Formats: sequence, C-alpha cells, structure tokens
Amino acid sequence: MAYWLFKSEPFKFSWDMQKAKGAAGQEWDGVRNYQARNNMRAMQIGDKGFFYHSNEGLAVVGIVEVCALAHPDSTANNPTWECVDIRAVCDMPKPVTLADVKANPALSEMSLVKSMRLSVQPVTEDEYLEVCRMGGLDNPPK
Repeated sequence: MAYWLFKSEPFKFSWDMQKAKGAAGQEWDGVRNYQARNNMRAMQIGDKGFFYHSNEGLAVVGIVEVCALAHPDSTANNPTWECVDIRAVCDMPKPVTLADVKANPALSEMSLVKSMRLSVQPVTEDEYLEVCRMGGLDNPPK
C-alpha cells in the first residue's frame, strides 16, 4: 500500500463536500501537472491519503482512499490528463496544520514541506503514521 496527499482549495471543493460524495467517491479531476498526474497513475485501489485544505486552513483534515484507478479526466479535452477517484474514510480528529508539519523534525523531508505546490504528493508510511498521530488518530486506517 502507498500513501498520498491530495490538496484542495476548500472554497472550490472542501472536505465536507468530499464526505458528502459517500462510498461512490469523487473523481480527483482538474489536475494539470505531469508529476501529479504520474502520481495518480501509480495509485492502487485502497491506497490511503490525506485530504489537505490548501490556501485556506492549510491543514490535513481527513483521510481518503483510492476507489478507482487512473482513468481519463472527464474535465480535460486532452487524453494526456488522467485522474483517480477517492472517497472519504474518516475525519482527522485534530486538523494537522502546515505549521505543525514544518515544526516536526520527523517530517522535514515530507513532500508537503519540500514540494509545497504539487497538488498530489507521495507520503511515506512513517510520515503517514506521524501525521495521523499528530492528528489524534491512534489507530489510523491502513
């Protein structure tokens, strides 16, 4: 299993909107960055990830899982762009802010710190477990 971080601007698509999609999940569309697209191509069903509010809030607010493999992005006119579908798994009991992540030496190499602009990022298992611990998830979904 792999772990990821999905960034969304809450005024466009929030954690509450993601949760409202239920078990069917939501296409993670609109990504127009080759590295982020390639990250989605590498995902497998059941991979877990963080739902991160960018621009407003700047925090990990929930856990998601990949529920559909990479496929053509329905919002793109070009077949180059692909996306996965994700569904909400659980809330982060205490949102983990970007400031919290940056202040934790164990997360100094996290992509969120190093590649802040990338909208879909890999997360190591150790980073996943540490952020979950910081957010109050004693038994994080794996």
